Amino acid sequence: MQKAMFGAGCFWCIESVLLELKGVHHVENGYAGGESEDPTYEKVCTGTTGHAEVVYIEFDETIITYQDLLHVFFGMHDPTTLNRQGNDVGTQYRSVIFFYNDEQKQKASAMIEELSSHGLNIVTQLEPVPRYYKAEAYHQNFYAKNPEQGYCNFAIPPKLLKLRQTFQHLLK
Repeated sequence: MQKAMFGAGCFWCIESVLLELKGVHHVENGYAGGESEDPTYEKVCTGTTGHAEVVYIEFDETIITYQDLLHVFFGMHDPTTLNRQGNDVGTQYRSVIFFYNDEQKQKASAMIEELSSHGLNIVTQLEPVPRYYKAEAYHQNFYAKNPEQGYCNFAIPPKLLKLRQTFQHLLK
């Protein structure tokens, strides 16, 4: 099993997308990249902890590659807007790839360069995996448990539709 970690705005949104992919065996919402110890959702939401909302992913690279995950990551959020995804504003919603090894770093860097060569101003940060904190239990698999929740009902269905239209070959 391989690991990946991405921040792409609200972790509920990216979690919902990644759970649809074949070869993805585990997705967990959490916090990473900040200075404070033992962050909570309430603290992270203030934007003062330095943490980003992230998803920790375990995947089978014989079924889905890290490159595939990068394509989905960049396709499911706006990597050109600094510290903002839709109505979510703040450093906790930044676009970030936390890499586990040099190979992941090289692949992510190459994809950022490729997107930039097409005239996109990519603001996605690329950093080594920092200390990770699992988010509170009620954040795990949030959309599946709360499909009628207002924010989720507004933000997630369009992402899932785009996923199904663009990445059908990667779906379970």
